[in-house]
Amino acid sequence: MPLRVAQDEEYRGEDWWSWSVWIEGEPEELDAIDHVQYTLHHTFPKPVRRVSDRATKFRLQAGGWGTFTIYAKAVRKDGVEVPLQHELQLHYPDGKITLA
Repeated sequence: MPLRVAQDEEYRGEDWWSWSVWIEGEPEELDAIDHVQYTLHHTFPKPVRRVSDRATKFRLQAGGWGTFTIYAKAVRKDGVEVPLQHELQLHYPDGKITLA
């Protein structure tokens, strides 16, 4: 399985979600990663964030009200950079997707 960005989200009410993204892949692929650099929408404080915690699969936790493309760069211990991206999806409790 190639590396990919996965997500979960929880609706908090009043058009606000808490969400997280992380990297999925084979254990040996994840072990080869030094860190992941996530680039969020430019409206976030500190939109470029670095996560080095392999134990959480390089999980980034955040929150917000709208969807956007998350860009990720998995930087391996050998210096090779693997570009990834993910379309953040946020669902209302009734299953509808927000189109913000």
